[in-house]
Amino acid sequence: MAEARFLVDTHREFIERDGIPIVEGFGIDLLGVQTAPWPRLGARGAYALTSGRGDFLDMYVLEIPPGGSIEPQKHLFEEVVYVLDGRGNTTIEASDGSTHSFEWGEKSLFALPLNCRYQHFNSSGQKSARLAGVTNLPLVLNAFHNEDFVFRNDFAFPERLGLEKFFKGDGEFIPMRPGRHMWETNFVPDLGTFQLQRWDARGGGSSNIMFVLADGTMHAHVSEMPVGTYKKAHRHGPDFHVFAVTGHGYSIYWYEGDQDFQRFDWQHGAVFAPADRMFHQHFNTSPEPARYLAVAFGGLRYPFAEDKKKTFLGMDVSIKDGGRQIEYEDQDPRIHRMYVDELAKHGISARMDAFLAGAPR
Repeated sequence: MAEARFLVDTHREFIERDGIPIVEGFGIDLLGVQTAPWPRLGARGAYALTSGRGDFLDMYVLEIPPGGSIEPQKHLFEEVVYVLDGRGNTTIEASDGSTHSFEWGEKSLFALPLNCRYQHFNSSGQKSARLAGVTNLPLVLNAFHNEDFVFRNDFAFPERLGLEKFFKGDGEFIPMRPGRHMWETNFVPDLGTFQLQRWDARGGGSSNIMFVLADGTMHAHVSEMPVGTYKKAHRHGPDFHVFAVTGHGYSIYWYEGDQDFQRFDWQHGAVFAPADRMFHQHFNTSPEPARYLAVAFGGLRYPFAEDKKKTFLGMDVSIKDGGRQIEYEDQDPRIHRMYVDELAKHGISARMDAFLAGAPR
């Protein structure tokens, strides 16, 4: 009689069979993650699983040796890739046999059109390239629990390719309203220099852009905090993976009713994911504007879940009005004092006076 199977996590079983390290934690330094040979991809890798990733997403670190490449891949799950270090190129082969290539470098962002064959190449003969990928493999694999269906499926999604310019670092701006302006593309060459749009409602002179990548359900956005500023606290559901892009700083996080804050310090290479309904707030302590990238499942075009709809509608609306944000006048007075003290360690003055009218300090 066969052994009974219950409480099966098909995704966990799959990644354990992959034979590479599995690193877990609230926040992770992706540049410091130790990788190991990854036979399935023909390179080196590790899974990096944040504790706030939710049920739908996972993340990996991929290391491609100098002059190397990965084995060609094709799969029925979505993936957003952020380049941590190095330079290279990716070739994508569509179902009609056409190919599309682009060159990436540190701080590039791209998405892989669904179920297209692709291959990454390291263009340096001396330095490894390191990429981080956020995928919805847990959702897909746990739903179908059939690896052939996920990895050897010939169904084509030609609409996911988009325009040829989407592979060339160009795209289309879709104006909405502050905090919801979108840029549709497949590839962003440099998140550190990409033009953002003002979003005053999020506080501190904030700016951002929402991305629609490969017409997918995966979400990505970039936000920036000017020097000497911080954003308003807010909360939402799990799975928003927050990557530091430029500058350095810290984030505090807590659940409603907690007496103390927890803290995560970040710079390029760091990632963390706030857990479900966990308040969090971001602070720039660097002498330059600080940017971060957030990757999640369910975006502005295809929110997928009701909670994501509520997040995108209420992310800059006060919790007193049914939204998900804490206004400056309602924040704990310790927060601003903590920030001023932290800036002093870096020889920087706070530039929050214009934003804190009526707020406790």
